Amino acid sequence: RMAARRALKTVLVDLSGTLHIEDSAVPGAQEALKRQLRSAPVTIRFVTNTTKECKRDLLERLTKLGFDIAENEIFTSLTAARNLLEQRQVRPLLLVDDKALPDFTGIATDDPNAVVVGLAPEHFHYEMMNRAFRLLLDGAPLIAIHKARYFKKKDGLALGPGPFVAGLEYATDTKATVVGKPEKTFFLEALRGTGCAPEEAVMIGDDCRDDVGGAQNAGMRGILVRTGKYRPADEDKINPAPYLTCENFPEAVEHILERLL
Repeated sequence: RMAARRALKTVLVDLSGTLHIEDSAVPGAQEALKRQLRSAPVTIRFVTNTTKECKRDLLERLTKLGFDIAENEIFTSLTAARNLLEQRQVRPLLLVDDKALPDFTGIATDDPNAVVVGLAPEHFHYEMMNRAFRLLLDGAPLIAIHKARYFKKKDGLALGPGPFVAGLEYATDTKATVVGKPEKTFFLEALRGTGCAPEEAVMIGDDCRDDVGGAQNAGMRGILVRTGKYRPADEDKINPAPYLTCENFPEAVEHILERLL
């Protein structure tokens, strides 16, 4: 079966939980990226659902942690959401973290006629949710930057935006348009400009459903790492199972260099 596969051209790498957890790098991840993966004949893209910070802050955080990454290599769900808002020409009520707002500079938000939900702990209170609820009842579209159930913080797992999106869907009997992982369009968008077909790409991530399942549904291979939000038996939650499950990012890179090139 493997023989029919085309040679690997692109590696997509998740950020939070895979390369770092908040302000700590996954041990050995910087080296694995810089010394090993960078020397391979592949295009690297960093794909993330993070909505906690704009791309500029994210890049700064990664650079401080010693990761050698260029801004044009990062593709975020915030970028995808912004593209969608521009296509639809709507004015969003932005339920996103204030640190993410720079990625929406220039988008009109007065008199909103759409609701955008990211991870926004300080906005997830009754008043704000009710405001969103009323807009949706008036016919505003609901756009979810992603629907992750939870993510990993230093002090443990924390609720993601998914439960809040589901609450709004339930209350208004509508379905959100989801723009981030695991949506197929997100993965295909991330490959845009690489000249690479999905079957020539592999995705490395700590979220079995969103990273690995999403990538595999888009025709790529998915490697699950046991860091970040990973929990035992996660690999049994998707069908087909991950192409590979390994301890961490450095191990995933080793496999790619030994087996996929």
